[in-house]
Amino acid sequence: MLKLHAAMPGEPETDHPRPERLIAGNPRRDTWNRVDADLGGSRLHCGVWRCEPGHWRIAMDEGEHELFTVLQGRCRVHRDDGSFLEAGPGEALFLPPGFRGSFEVLETLTKTYAIVAPAPG
Repeated sequence: MLKLHAAMPGEPETDHPRPERLIAGNPRRDTWNRVDADLGGSRLHCGVWRCEPGHWRIAMDEGEHELFTVLQGRCRVHRDDGSFLEAGPGEALFLPPGFRGSFEVLETLTKTYAIVAPAPG
């Protein structure tokens, strides 16, 4: 059993969006990945993610799914057709396989996530 919360202990893995994907800003992204499980052909990744305001392009692989729930802050997920969904504390968004668009952090965001992706190889 595992409990995830906004103030995770330990040092996160830190990165920034790749420069070729940036639309606005260069936000620091902190990840506390707490689950990396084999699902027999897929992998489950689960943890807490925090990010500063910014905006960058995203592309989900075929077979990659993400469900996240916002704990703090606000974000928008934009589809390539220009439509978007916005989420704040207590709200969740699901990104389906093959999703193309962009991720915009409006206020410093903390979210829990569960990602299922094809196993490497």
